[in-house]
Amino acid sequence: MHPLSDSANVSHRDDVFALWDRLAEFSAGEADDALTHLLTTLCAMVTAQNALWAVVVRLPAVARKDPLFGWRPRLVRLLHPVPAMVASVQEQFDTLWSGNVDSSHVVAMSGDEPFRANLLFEAMPAEWFEGAHYRRHYLEVGHADSIQVRCSLNDDVRIHLFVFRDLQAPRFSAPDLELLGFVMHGLRWYYRQQLLSHGLLIADASLTSAERRVLLGLLDGLTEKQIAQKLEQSPNTTHVHIKSIYAKFNVRNRSTLTALWLGKLR
Repeated sequence: MHPLSDSANVSHRDDVFALWDRLAEFSAGEADDALTHLLTTLCAMVTAQNALWAVVVRLPAVARKDPLFGWRPRLVRLLHPVPAMVASVQEQFDTLWSGNVDSSHVVAMSGDEPFRANLLFEAMPAEWFEGAHYRRHYLEVGHADSIQVRCSLNDDVRIHLFVFRDLQAPRFSAPDLELLGFVMHGLRWYYRQQLLSHGLLIADASLTSAERRVLLGLLDGLTEKQIAQKLEQSPNTTHVHIKSIYAKFNVRNRSTLTALWLGKLR
């Protein structure tokens, strides 16, 4: 029986369905708001204090002794980007390109399962919690525990989610893990929409931050003039960005671009 299928978990199940329905109501141009809603709701469901969302991609050329098997984060979003957490994430990102990779990163990247969810205190050995990485990137930023959920979209792209609890909270439990896994397992269509909004997964090259702002305006049905006014830039600059977006997505017009988002309904 699925952990959320019995009568004791009806309220949780209803909350999950409400979340899925709400995410489907966000327009394609509201991708950032949708992600904020998702992370906020997930934290509330499992009483977490912060969340980290990452798009992880496999490098086209993998070094023979790469401890991370070619996987590297391409996009990272913190629900609450407090300075200490931002600095911690940046430090960890920098080490991923060196030979000094922590064993927790190896655990996070290893394996080929299409979907995986782990409790930190089950995934890591007891001695790891006495080490420098746990002290620097958990205790010093006010965290004590986490859950990781990983979902593969194809052989080269994954979504990673971490939720964190602070030092005063109890550890995450198996029911917390089951609930989070259930929510995340049902959102593959949403991950695809998020990646498209950044020019990932389908585009020949990722979008610049300026192009992404224009893209969200296009998806919300704004005219070029309205987008230019909203972003406080010239119509010519907006037009140049739109041409670049079309080229990256290999489309010729707005209707074909919008059709990419409708692919989740097929």
